[in-house]
Amino acid sequence: RPTCAPGDSADFPLDTRIQKGPATYRPGGARQSWTIGLTNTTGESCGNIHPILVLVDRKQTLDPRQIRLEFHDGTRWRPVPFEETDQDEHIGVFDDGFAGFTVGPGRTVTVKARLAFAPGTEADHVVASAALVQRRGDDGDWVGESNDYPFDIVAEGPGTGTGEPLSPRQLAETGPRVTRALGITAGALVLVGGALVAGSRRVRAGGPGRRGVHRKWI
Repeated sequence: RPTCAPGDSADFPLDTRIQKGPATYRPGGARQSWTIGLTNTTGESCGNIHPILVLVDRKQTLDPRQIRLEFHDGTRWRPVPFEETDQDEHIGVFDDGFAGFTVGPGRTVTVKARLAFAPGTEADHVVASAALVQRRGDDGDWVGESNDYPFDIVAEGPGTGTGEPLSPRQLAETGPRVTRALGITAGALVLVGGALVAGSRRVRAGGPGRRGVHRKWI
């Protein structure tokens, strides 16, 4: 299988960029589109790549069943189910039986995504960010992480107001939680079938004593 894991290098082999989409989403509205750019900075092909989207909502009232996300695998749209961790992050794996994206050396692959929220979702401020995992049999390597994509879920219907604006202090407090979700919170990947081991960039499926649904995606 192609690999691009950088070994002991401190740099990720894939530069990952969310091209920010809409600033607001209205519950019950149509899915809105944005993309994730995967750029291979190495001289080797990077295969079996699965983005993992992390959503952090300020009020911590978002239910994972309210999130409607799909990604395009180059042929068709596939659904992304979400799970909630004990750190109140919402984690969705770009999988659904998909073998993963392949990014050639020095090339960029643009992954299309479209997102919506179910009727009844509360108004809130949300920050999205993505981690990349390269599947390798029963294990995987953590090979990239993205910038933040902040947006607001605004209240439904006329006369109910809009999403609350955040103060500079609130914005500052929201951002670091995404970093914890990607870099420190092992539970973020436990719930989708593996555990991220901080520092070693390894993902291992269903280890002893791990809690979660243990999806067979790695």
